[in-house]
Amino acid sequence: EPSAGRMGCFGFLKAMMIAFNGIIFLAGITILGVGIWVKVDTGSIFNFLGKINDVPPEINQVLNVGYLLIAIGVLLVVIGFLGCCGAMRESKCMLLLFFMIVLLVFIAEVAGAVVILVFRPVADALFEKVGTAAVKNIQKDYGSNADVTGLWNTTMDALKCCGFYNYTDFTGSPYYTKHNNTYPPRCCPTNSPCNSTVADAKSADGCFTKIKKLIDNNTVVIVGVALGIAALEICAMIVSMMLYCR
Repeated sequence: EPSAGRMGCFGFLKAMMIAFNGIIFLAGITILGVGIWVKVDTGSIFNFLGKINDVPPEINQVLNVGYLLIAIGVLLVVIGFLGCCGAMRESKCMLLLFFMIVLLVFIAEVAGAVVILVFRPVADALFEKVGTAAVKNIQKDYGSNADVTGLWNTTMDALKCCGFYNYTDFTGSPYYTKHNNTYPPRCCPTNSPCNSTVADAKSADGCFTKIKKLIDNNTVVIVGVALGIAALEICAMIVSMMLYCR
């Protein structure tokens, strides 16, 4: 019977909508929790940027990443709630709100992708400014300022890297002069003492280089995930409109 088939299809779409938005709701709570943790955790890498002297003003936006995660978390919680409740209660108002919010997010993502492609040179120039500020920070405070030294050590341990660009960032730093012109052990993980000869041959990659390599090596995965999210958003909008019209 056609009507029974349509009802079965409607029930399937409704169940998929509830399950999909339930996952979105849980993801939102998780991201919200991470955002709150970033704002509360004073030893996080984001606060580390605030201790660097001469940091370019544009990078101050990175310090707001906790607020960004909180905003994304709240948005996902709202989307998940509207999608779940809208499908369960068959509420046209909730389904329409869900559709409009997802559509706005989709448009924002497309606009963001265009901006990244168009303003790539601006981003490169910003990273260059950050690098200059980071190297100055190392040469001025690494080995004399406990906070700066600890944060750099934590970063280098976590990423298995050395300095911002490479071991030469430490040349002339308080640590370098206090330790007979040698570099931190993290720059020569298998050799000690870490002098310029050993560092030339054995030095770990700079932290910026390591992050850049990580992104470059996973470009396909990142693009794939982005396209997958876009496809899911389009499917969610189609299903919500089908349920709305039903």
